[in-house]
Amino acid sequence: MTKIWLEQSYPEGVPFEINADKYQSLAQMFDKYGALYADKTAYINMGAELSFGQVHQQAQDFAAYLQHQLKLQKGDKIAIMVPNTLQYPIALFAGIIAGLVVVNVNPLYTARELKHQLNDSGAKAIVIIENFACTLEKVIADTPIEHVILTSMGDRLGMVKGALVNFVCRHVKKLVPSFALNNAIPFNQVLAEGKSLTFKPVDINGDDLAFLQYTGGTTGVSKGAMLSHRNMVANLEQAKGVLEPLLVKGEEFVVTALPLYHIFALTANCLTFFTLGGSNLLITNPRDMPGFVKELGKYKFTAVTGVNTLFNGLLNTPGFEQLDFTHLKVSLGGGMAVQRAVAERWQEVTGTRLLEGYGLTECSPLVTISPYNQTAFNGSIGLPAPSTDVKIIDDQGNECDINQPGEMFVKGPQVMVGYYNRQQATDEILKDGWLATGDIAVMDEAGFFSIVDRKKDMIIVSGFNVFPNEIEDVVMMHPKVVETAAIGIPHDISGEIVKIFVVRNDDSLTDKELIKHCKENLTNYKVPKLVEFKDELPKSNVGKILRRELR
Repeated sequence: MTKIWLEQSYPEGVPFEINADKYQSLAQMFDKYGALYADKTAYINMGAELSFGQVHQQAQDFAAYLQHQLKLQKGDKIAIMVPNTLQYPIALFAGIIAGLVVVNVNPLYTARELKHQLNDSGAKAIVIIENFACTLEKVIADTPIEHVILTSMGDRLGMVKGALVNFVCRHVKKLVPSFALNNAIPFNQVLAEGKSLTFKPVDINGDDLAFLQYTGGTTGVSKGAMLSHRNMVANLEQAKGVLEPLLVKGEEFVVTALPLYHIFALTANCLTFFTLGGSNLLITNPRDMPGFVKELGKYKFTAVTGVNTLFNGLLNTPGFEQLDFTHLKVSLGGGMAVQRAVAERWQEVTGTRLLEGYGLTECSPLVTISPYNQTAFNGSIGLPAPSTDVKIIDDQGNECDINQPGEMFVKGPQVMVGYYNRQQATDEILKDGWLATGDIAVMDEAGFFSIVDRKKDMIIVSGFNVFPNEIEDVVMMHPKVVETAAIGIPHDISGEIVKIFVVRNDDSLTDKELIKHCKENLTNYKVPKLVEFKDELPKSNVGKILRRELR
């Protein structure tokens, strides 16, 4: 029944099913498109460019070094702890074609977090940017790391510009704390020596692991989601399927501000646009919003991906409204709920819809996405991606009726193999081929899904379920509010009450004014009882507001 609705709701040109086995592996895909688009620009960073052909050749040189000099074998783990620079795709594809399992690492990790991930994954080698090498120095003796490949911010920007960028990073901005890592190999040396070596192609199939992609660890210890080559190929075909009717192969230009070590940007930007022959503009520091906007002014970009806070930040940065949006076709929000106020203002300023998608690390990540022909923001996360089944289950394990909230379950070729070395955790989330997302959602008559909230973020006031997303949407409607987050606070009588944290753009805004605004738009038990104004809200590495820290 659902599938009939979905086929009727899918826009023209979007396939209902994809071939998850179109490519034997990501390596085969990389070879194909590296050759097909050899002369086109694949990645841009700080004005420097890498063509598809150059990425392909340098990845092979790098992989040859990994094989011959470091003696890494198929299935070995290689960690990459690098921000959005040209070094990232080179190291990424080198690991992939060498048959290694790539372990993406957030450069902002603390020593404790880094130690856990390196030990849990069993990584033998790490590619790390020098800015964070001091963190590795603190723990490397207690990890299985045997080889360190060290890179600097300007390593692939050319001799003159690269030297200047490295000098500024080290001596002017002092972004490189002192460190001592014995026998670390310079990134550029790896490429230079790899040129004289012969890369040996590796037999890789769909069941082989491509990534150990670690979850944020919001519920206990961080876990490595095992994503196979087939998982990733399937999700790339799913992403292409829903966007391809809108895009022109070989002509797209995507803005990549989210870090490539995060699954959203890894799949949606780095890999998907590689298969489309598109260019990726890599933004190394998107938190420098004025610098980000200045960089955007240099290019005719056709696609932008981000989280709600990124879009909101751009909209509140002087000069953004003056940019040329005439080429922009796709704006895709994910990672956290897109707020109506942000989506509507984005459409007003850029003339393009802000499409909301939904995904999880455990699903490579795409699960659902708003149709490309959607005329306005409707608050939904759209329709399931091709070859994806979604169902809503109540607390008794029964499938929910239309518009009845329950936990969202997902099945499809993009669903992970399981958590690395954590069978119990795998069994808790994977049930008969279905993945339990932990998200509360509803499905409407047309097959569109909407996320109500995370199970663990739900606030219970006098027995009533209150979802923070709804509160935040209402608060954001106030013109003096820039950002907000809602949490539950223990209360003797009602169990919990709602508290909101607010960043305002006008100091005249008071808690009374804000509560009055909420009373006009929410039933009484949902109205915040406490308001705390802050200069900024805590965020994750990709810009998600961290409610758990506010708690």
